[in-house]
Amino acid sequence: MTENLTITNTGSAPINGWSLAFTLPGGQSITSGWSATYSPTSGQVTARNVNYNATLAPNAPVVIGFQANHTGNTATPTAFTLNGAACTVG
Repeated sequence: MTENLTITNTGSAPINGWSLAFTLPGGQSITSGWSATYSPTSGQVTARNVNYNATLAPNAPVVIGFQANHTGNTATPTAFTLNGAACTVG
């Protein structure tokens, strides 16, 4: 399965350096990803910026994504935190 995630800074100041945390549903494991580094590959995952997208300007989105194996459960993560703050999922 393939997931694309769009992170948008809705604040008024740039975010320099970011990490997005989320929990993969049971039976899912990331096999590869783009525009972020992912660790670990299952369970509670943290996606961290790479050098070319480390700064999130106000109202500027960055798209990251990953491919994952699953054992039949294709549900998506339901909650995300960016640098420890809860995100609005849209």
